[in-house]
Amino acid sequence: MPRYKLTVEYDGRPFCGWQRQSNGPSAQGVIERAIKAFSGEDVTIGGAGRTDTGVHALGQVAHADLSEDWPEKTVMGALNFHCQPDPVVILACEKKHDGFDARFSAIRRSYRYRIHNRLPPLTHELGLAWHVKHELDADAMNEAAQEFVGHHDFTTFRHSRCQAKSPVKTLENFTVRREGEIILAECSSRSFLHNQVRSMVGTLRLVGEGRWTASDVGEALAARDRKACGPVAPADGLYLTRVDYRSVEADIAAADEWRAKKAALDVASDA
Repeated sequence: MPRYKLTVEYDGRPFCGWQRQSNGPSAQGVIERAIKAFSGEDVTIGGAGRTDTGVHALGQVAHADLSEDWPEKTVMGALNFHCQPDPVVILACEKKHDGFDARFSAIRRSYRYRIHNRLPPLTHELGLAWHVKHELDADAMNEAAQEFVGHHDFTTFRHSRCQAKSPVKTLENFTVRREGEIILAECSSRSFLHNQVRSMVGTLRLVGEGRWTASDVGEALAARDRKACGPVAPADGLYLTRVDYRSVEADIAAADEWRAKKAALDVASDA
C-alpha cells in the first residue's frame, strides 16, 4: 500500500482548524473527502501539526495511504480538483516508504506571524494578518524575542488546556523584522505548545509599543505562570510555513526500531 506525502496550503478562515472535528469544517476533512471522491476509499490522513481555528498554512504536511499505486501527479491533480471550492491546495505529492509519518518523522516546524502595522483598517488582508494601529518597534521586538530562544519551560506561554506532557521546549530561532507596513515574526522548533507562538507574539507586541522591555519578557518566561503572559495574538496572522524531516535512512531505522519494540511488546503480552 503506497504512502503519499502531501504538502498542503490552506486559508484557515473557514475552518475549525486542521484536525477533523464534529463542530465544523476542517482542512483535514476537506482532503479526506477529496480522497474519497477520487479513489472511493475512506482514508484517515495524518498531519504534521494541529493548527487552531483560523490559523493558515503555507507548508502543512500530511501523509495518506492509498490501496492503488497512483502516479504522484495524478494524486495531486485529482485532490486539487476535488478540494474545490474550499481554500485547500496540494502543493506537492511524493511517494514515501511506510516508515514515514507526517507527525512523528518531523524534526522541525516553522511558523510565521504577520502583523499589518498601520492606522487604516484592513481590506485585502482582513483575516490574514493582525491589524495593529499603534506603531511598533520591530528592532526592540526582535531583541526581546531572543529571550525565547533556547531550552526553556514555556508554561507562561501555553494555553491553560494544552495537552502536551511537558511545557519544556527548545526554540531554535525567533526573528522579528519589518517590511514596510508588515512586521514578520518567524520561529522554529521541533514542536510547539498549544497557543505558544500566538502567546509569544502577543507579548512581543507590548515590547513593540514600549510598554515592556526584553527584561520583562525574560521575567515573564522565568515566572512559569500563565498569568504573566501578555495578551494572546489572534489566529489571523499565524501561518505554518514549513515542516522539515530527517533523512530517509534515519526514518527507516526509526520505523524498524518501532516495529521491533512493538513485536517485543506483543510477545510479552502473549506470555
